[in-house]
Amino acid sequence: MITITKPGLLSTIQDLGRFGYQKYGVITSGAMDSLSHRLANLLVGNDENKPTIEMTLIGTSIQFHQDTLIAITGGDLSPTIQDQPVRMWRPVLVRKGAQLKFGRAHSGCRAYLAVAGGFSIPTIMNSTSTYIRANVGGFHGRALKAGDQLSFAEKTAQSSKMIKDLHNRERDCPFVEMNWSVSSDLIPQLVKKPVIRVLNGRHTHLFTKESQEWLWTKPFQLTQQSDRMGYRLLGPQLHLEKPLEILSEAVTFGTIQVPADGNPIILMADRQTTGGYPKIGEIASVDLSFLAQARPLDTIFFTNISLEEAQLLLIEREKKIKQLKHGIYYLAGGRQHVHG
Repeated sequence: MITITKPGLLSTIQDLGRFGYQKYGVITSGAMDSLSHRLANLLVGNDENKPTIEMTLIGTSIQFHQDTLIAITGGDLSPTIQDQPVRMWRPVLVRKGAQLKFGRAHSGCRAYLAVAGGFSIPTIMNSTSTYIRANVGGFHGRALKAGDQLSFAEKTAQSSKMIKDLHNRERDCPFVEMNWSVSSDLIPQLVKKPVIRVLNGRHTHLFTKESQEWLWTKPFQLTQQSDRMGYRLLGPQLHLEKPLEILSEAVTFGTIQVPADGNPIILMADRQTTGGYPKIGEIASVDLSFLAQARPLDTIFFTNISLEEAQLLLIEREKKIKQLKHGIYYLAGGRQHVHG
């Protein structure tokens, strides 16, 4: 069990989303950076969909009431255990009584904390994800608060092997880290002014030639009104060749809509189920995690790619994740470790 001693700016329970209910108007939600969420779970021997804690910009502080295997991924929110820096993207055994603290984001926007077994959270409509606006899912349908206590679900055999390997070593240290981690080619590189790959949308051809050119060549800035529902952008205003009435239709994570004011909106994890604005583009799935780590006032660029290119990039990433799974399974019972 853990106790939240400081909630941070916005910390919620998330999994990979609530699917199958959009026809009833229930949004998907889920982790903004699904790649970091998946890798955090794999590092502690969990199924990829187990609930994690998603922290935004300013992290939480957590007291551990039992020895626990954890992994921290995503943006760098300066994690420490008993005021000692702890490395990310690897399994870490935290001792009973130790306190894990996150600070302000050093790079990126969102960090993910997974624990062996996952958090014991009720499933609502096949998901543990939190949707705060509707008070659905997660921990009582809300962001975590100081004093909240979270228990753990049953650990896998793989998790137990890693815990056993680390448990009896360096007992006087508050935590013990494995000295292997996720390969750098799987970790999202959080650069300034990222270039996000985009497919043409259903209505790209209906925009002026100038607007289409600007989308691929001009910078856009995330406004402070950006959140889990959508990223509002400022930049060159994009306009249709002529006014058009569009029936409301399905949208997805990464859809770029353009309302009448010409300022694009990228729909994110807490997006609505349908939308009636023209769609000028769709973010490639492999770049959604990069986008999720962008912060308000950050500048981003877009570049155009084909559907075939986007599919190949996604297939290649999934191959790397599969290789990681095999590697973790092989190393789970290993003897290599370092301590904090």
